[in-house]
Amino acid sequence: MRILYSHRIQSRDGQSVHVEELVHAFRAAGHEVLVVGPGFYAESGFGGESRMVALLRRLLPGAAGELAELAYNLPAYRRLARACDGFRPDMLYERYNLYYLAGTWLARRRRLPFVLEVNSPLADERIRFGGLRLRRLAHALERYVWRAADRVLPVTGVLRDIIAAAGVPRERIEVVPNGIVLERFPEPAARPAPEVVVLGFVGFVRSWHGMDAVLRAIAAQTGPQAVGLTVIGDGPARPELEALAAELGIAARVRFTGLVDHAEVPGHVAGFDIALQPKVVPYASPLKIFDYMAAGRAIVAPDQPNIRELLEHERTALLFDPDEDGAMWRAIQRLIDDPALRLRLGAAARAELVARDYTWAGNARRIADWAAGAR
Repeated sequence: MRILYSHRIQSRDGQSVHVEELVHAFRAAGHEVLVVGPGFYAESGFGGESRMVALLRRLLPGAAGELAELAYNLPAYRRLARACDGFRPDMLYERYNLYYLAGTWLARRRRLPFVLEVNSPLADERIRFGGLRLRRLAHALERYVWRAADRVLPVTGVLRDIIAAAGVPRERIEVVPNGIVLERFPEPAARPAPEVVVLGFVGFVRSWHGMDAVLRAIAAQTGPQAVGLTVIGDGPARPELEALAAELGIAARVRFTGLVDHAEVPGHVAGFDIALQPKVVPYASPLKIFDYMAAGRAIVAPDQPNIRELLEHERTALLFDPDEDGAMWRAIQRLIDDPALRLRLGAAARAELVARDYTWAGNARRIADWAAGAR
């Protein structure tokens, strides 16, 4: 199958991991893939973004910036149409982005099967976190793109229900969670009793993750077992957390690696004893959860529907009530005190990931099968 892959990603981060891993899996399965996206994306390194885009964000007021996003569809459509003419794809696969209409237009005009991957309800998300101005227009265009697709691929069942409520027939919606490349995660070896139990977190560090509460709990720890924390990644909350660790007198037990290449993540996660997902939005399929499962780490995560799609309390993780003060630390403390429970949960989590084929290769195979049915 010849797949034209369209996206409007502006930076290399968790989004780019999804794009590149899935494209690689498509190609490994024998499909031809042509990726069409912003030119600066191909030139940036991990964690980088276009300087021009960053400048426009600062200079343009909210509504003007959103109109500029809409205007981007004109050059984007021309670029996508030229690629289509030369490549002659069997389907158009697109990673959904708010105000991005070029793929929808091209699929309709060229009568291409249109498969749309949706990772979040971006209109609502940007209203909540980004100060979206043209709200009615954004919601209308979001529904337009979702409804135009032959197959819509949300990453969770929670997101599937949001898309169905927007008017997309359920028979056109297939849930495709995130995944991993299992070969990068060797079968976990038996770990000797650690001198320091290492808590670990992977991802973009934001204040709402609640990592400050973890630091305070580590500082207040009175038991015989020493506890440390490793944070793989970077983000706006990192300076505050580093300052807090110093203030609490535990800086020597807290390590921030900064940004690391995604291929290096398995090696870092292998050094965790307890892997943390402190908070998560209600519709996400967190990449870190799949890394933790593949590495066979004991996981602590919030007890909410999208997480329960992946993990089961007491069998593959310890889930805590995100609205209950101290619930996360009580789950962590239980694992600190019980090495056998850590091993059991970690082994069960990896076995579950393998059994349910949470891999990019499996996703590519399923998507190609569904796309073939839409042709």
